[in-house]
Amino acid sequence: MKKTFLLLFLAFIFQFAQANPNDHGGTITGMVAEIGSNLELPGAVVRLLETNQTMVANELGVFNFTDLPGGKYTLRVSFIGFEVDTQRVTLPNHETVSVKFEMRPARLDLRDVEISERKSDPLAVINSADIKLRPVQTSQDVLRFVPGLVIAQHAGGGKAEQIFLRGFDIDHGTDIALFADGIPVNMVSHAHGQGYADLHFIIPELIQKVDFQKGTYDARTGNFATAGFVRFETQDALRENFVKLETGQFNTFRTVAALDLLGKKAAARGSSAYVAAELNYSDGYFQASQNFKRLNFFTKYRYLPDEKQSLTISASRLNSNWLASGQIPLREVEAGHLDWFGAIDSTEGGATSRTNLNVQHVYSFSRNTLIKNQLYYSKYDFELYSNFTFFLEDPVNGDEIRQREDRNLYGYKFSAEHQNHVFGKNFTAAAGLDIRYDDVADDELSRTKNRRTTLEQLAFGNVEEINAAAWSDAKIFLSDKLTFGAGLRFDQFLFSYQNRLDTTAFNSQSKSLVSPKFHLDYQILPNLRVAILSGKGFHSNDTRVVLERSADKILPAAWGHELNIYLKPTPKLLVSAGVWQLSLDQEFVYVGDAGVVEPGGKTLRRGFDVGARWQAASWLYFDADFNQTFPEALDVPESENNIPLAPLRTAIGGVSIKQNNFSASLRYRYLADRPANENNSIVAEGWSIFDATLAYFPKFKNGNQPFEFSLSAQNLGNVKWKEAQFATESRLKNEAAPVEEIHFTPGTPFWLKGGVTVKF
Repeated sequence: MKKTFLLLFLAFIFQFAQANPNDHGGTITGMVAEIGSNLELPGAVVRLLETNQTMVANELGVFNFTDLPGGKYTLRVSFIGFEVDTQRVTLPNHETVSVKFEMRPARLDLRDVEISERKSDPLAVINSADIKLRPVQTSQDVLRFVPGLVIAQHAGGGKAEQIFLRGFDIDHGTDIALFADGIPVNMVSHAHGQGYADLHFIIPELIQKVDFQKGTYDARTGNFATAGFVRFETQDALRENFVKLETGQFNTFRTVAALDLLGKKAAARGSSAYVAAELNYSDGYFQASQNFKRLNFFTKYRYLPDEKQSLTISASRLNSNWLASGQIPLREVEAGHLDWFGAIDSTEGGATSRTNLNVQHVYSFSRNTLIKNQLYYSKYDFELYSNFTFFLEDPVNGDEIRQREDRNLYGYKFSAEHQNHVFGKNFTAAAGLDIRYDDVADDELSRTKNRRTTLEQLAFGNVEEINAAAWSDAKIFLSDKLTFGAGLRFDQFLFSYQNRLDTTAFNSQSKSLVSPKFHLDYQILPNLRVAILSGKGFHSNDTRVVLERSADKILPAAWGHELNIYLKPTPKLLVSAGVWQLSLDQEFVYVGDAGVVEPGGKTLRRGFDVGARWQAASWLYFDADFNQTFPEALDVPESENNIPLAPLRTAIGGVSIKQNNFSASLRYRYLADRPANENNSIVAEGWSIFDATLAYFPKFKNGNQPFEFSLSAQNLGNVKWKEAQFATESRLKNEAAPVEEIHFTPGTPFWLKGGVTVKF
């Protein structure tokens, strides 16, 4: 029934998309690209001033205005970070006119941000430009550009960060979907935890764009997109070669280099290729050296044979290994037995590697139809040693555990996008197919000693998981002010687990889910828009859950509803505000640290978000985001309805300066106190941290700026703060009984780094 319903819906969408009873006029078609590099600028806003129609350039930078009477027209193109461009065209009756816009880079100007029904979230556009204003240290730091999102590191810098968003302790990715150039970052049925998402294979200097949406409203995104999704896109071509050298306290060293392989002449003909590498080392600020090493390699080739298609091929490789001091018990620090940056077990740490291959082809099938195909492959290895409870389970050898896996990930994506008219109304439709296959060997949880001796294998097996999905999304512009959209997603899962500790044990389950999405936009005024969103999402649970839970609990649904307001009271001030609600049918997860399933029951989260961006001068920018959440567990007594570690209040913001040869940024991040357990008898303390960056670009007589000198400081106030915190029951070697209390990883102290970049 579900499959039949989905197929009928897709057929309905494309039947309407092909209908074009009113397209009897002329057409203005065009392309928007960056001058010099000829790189297309998808997302550029194109406005037809005479009719006030608005279009957004597609992935090839192409736009179309159809069914126009003959006459003279004015086209205005704006794109954040580029000068506004205007062209006049004359359109003969029933003919097609082509135009090309070559945009010049310019400083960020909030006047170019339009509150348009064609854009889902203006803040998502701005955050992509913010990367140029606020340099980041790692790709995971870019997640902080999502309003309300907080990250915490608690295992020596090589492990994926812990993520907090919308009242979720997302752990390492259970309730947020992350993508890099279309490749899913989240790992299903991961040895350490469901949805584990390690972004460290991305070189941050290569990030071109960050797109995000909070909530369950995107039909293109399925698994893990409950609190939201974030999509990273890397540069298609280098604008200039560069070598960067950085050094800092705690024996920290980092170098990045990127080199264009084909040159400007090839770029003018539609071909570009580059290669980049990153080497990172640090002892860290703990008493025991982290001995942290990370090596990244990335290469990308892009070919545009004509304005109708593009082919992109990329490859990357990550190798990382580290030591970690782990989470320490508060009682030992308060008693003076342990330094704030000390360790109970200094043998923690791990190693990981990831190889990605990615092929993407985009083809303009017709004037109004865009076809996209993507093939990707990832080879992933992971090994982690941890000790959270010290001597609770084994008073003699200690509680060290090893989590390990060897994974091959295969995927294919197809999508088609169409723009047309239905009964005289502008109409866009999209549909797609996704398939992902995870083949995981030696998924292991073992008790170990000093990393070398395996004491007991608690879980050891092979996982196979297939997720096939079909989705559709449609939007009709009922008037110049009112837009209605609807989407539908169908996901089919096949879970298989072979328990290698019991050769007779093999289990498999299949499960499907249909997720509807709706949204309504109303442009009250040119500078005021209201959006209402509603949708169903989900996160899958670990494949090993099929051994312990019935099939109806494998894909617990999440229902989200939201009201957002976007306002530009002045051309250089953008304000957003929203209220939202998110409910989950079940919040149980597979806990990789213990090899058990923990049911959390039904939950409800309500909250509101407020954000602002203000350009006080051409060179001075302010931003602020405040988020309040009210999370609660349902069907339990009120005294026990707290959701452990769920963030209640977060705030992120700062001030940035961007001059011709100077830039600076002062940032703050705030996380309030929150319950660490269900009855709030243990509290995870909040923190406020300030960071800063400075950069100087000397300008030579010929106008070139080949050098950049930078200085960054984390935790300007040298505050002692607990970055990651857990209510954990543990026992030390000399203790007769276990103690449950806060265990934490200390956040970075004042940390100064300096660097120089040479561009050529």
